[in-house]
Amino acid sequence: MNGFNTYQETAITTQSRGRLVVMLYDGAIKFLRQAVQDLQRNDMAAKGNHISKAQDILFELNTVLNMEQGGQVAQNLRSLYTFMHRHLSEANLQKDSRKIQEVIGILEELNQGWRTIAN
Repeated sequence: MNGFNTYQETAITTQSRGRLVVMLYDGAIKFLRQAVQDLQRNDMAAKGNHISKAQDILFELNTVLNMEQGGQVAQNLRSLYTFMHRHLSEANLQKDSRKIQEVIGILEELNQGWRTIAN
């Protein structure tokens, strides 16, 4: 493993949980913005790939929710993650950038809240 990879791995593993969530949201938003650009360029393969990467992040966020300790907040997040994942599947099939933008908006709102908590 080269020095940069070691640095990157250490930076990620030493972040607080809140900061990690922010990083995941940032990544999903980035992939979805790329998917919108892919749609505009009519690059359907790249669009599907970027949407899939964002869905993978949503799946991971959903998987690590602690439903016992998180209570109603965790339940609400699970509902949102499930909705966004489904909405992105529809956006991918229908080639609908509006649906992608809706998910970006939800993620940006959640991200802002986590940024406040993480700082």
